[in-house]
Amino acid sequence: MMNKLALFDCDGTMVDGQANICSAMDQAFVAHGLTPPDHHLTRRIVGLSLHEAVRHLLPEQDDELAAAVTQSYKNGFFELRQQNAVHEPLYDGLVDLIDRLEDDGWMLGVATGKSDRGLNHCLEVHGLSKRFVTLQTADRHPSKPHPAMIELAISEAGACAETTAMIGDTTFDMEMGVNAGVRSIGVDWGYHDREELLSAGAQTVAVTMDELYETLNR
Repeated sequence: MMNKLALFDCDGTMVDGQANICSAMDQAFVAHGLTPPDHHLTRRIVGLSLHEAVRHLLPEQDDELAAAVTQSYKNGFFELRQQNAVHEPLYDGLVDLIDRLEDDGWMLGVATGKSDRGLNHCLEVHGLSKRFVTLQTADRHPSKPHPAMIELAISEAGACAETTAMIGDTTFDMEMGVNAGVRSIGVDWGYHDREELLSAGAQTVAVTMDELYETLNR
């Protein structure tokens, strides 16, 4: 019998890290004499691998500049961590949801556009490091919506596509789930709206953690 796997995106799904992301992106743009993007635009690229996200924000610039801005973003975020200034609060009810899913026999995992270092820091701060059996990040995979993260997570968790759900707040998450042949379940407390998630392949969009729990167990 294959395990059940609930695979979570991180930013916008488990934690609200938009303030840090917008701040680091602003600083990276300014460092290269560029006008920072509107924060609405920055929030919309959360979930992509960092370089891919910067390319989306600089569609008319060459790849060399995008690479430089990407490195400046990494440097800025590292400085925030060194100053203990990274603030990524958990969404209300997440820990209770994790407890309930574990009690029901679910394997839990994360598939995120964060780096290994960023994800490990986030989980450690919230005491969640040992709650997940598989952690997939942008350091080792193509950017979402490529299905590689989900495919490796399924293998590591002893699950299969039919017993796996991808849970996220962006169209990138939903498209990745579709590409991997798993259930795509959206949440409405993140960075893309309900209609976008449904159009991208979400089977449903949960409004609360309780609704998410009920959806997973249908």
